[in-house]
Amino acid sequence: MRAFVFTDNLDIIDKKPIKVLARLEVVSNDDGGRQGPFTSGYRPNHNFGREEDRFYFIGQVEIPEGEWVHPGETRELRITFPNARGLAELLTPGRRWRIQEGGKLVAISTVLSVE
Repeated sequence: MRAFVFTDNLDIIDKKPIKVLARLEVVSNDDGGRQGPFTSGYRPNHNFGREEDRFYFIGQVEIPEGEWVHPGETRELRITFPNARGLAELLTPGRRWRIQEGGKLVAISTVLSVE
């Protein structure tokens, strides 16, 4: 078995975070996504490159208190990113990216607006 190696971009350039409203299309369990739902505090890896890229940004998906996001759902949610070098240029309306847990694709997301 081959080890999965990746790098998070932790080169923070500003203490003020970047917030976006995004549409998350969560991959269903049948299509290889997560087996269970997620709730507040969820901080997966965000891959703005190709599928085989292993350079990620960290971002927290903001889910309203008491709500859960289930595999197969499409939701509009806010995502808060630390302001890491190179990220602001990637977050433009219409931009799509992969949300992953390690090498596993869990959602495809689209920037709706930058706040």
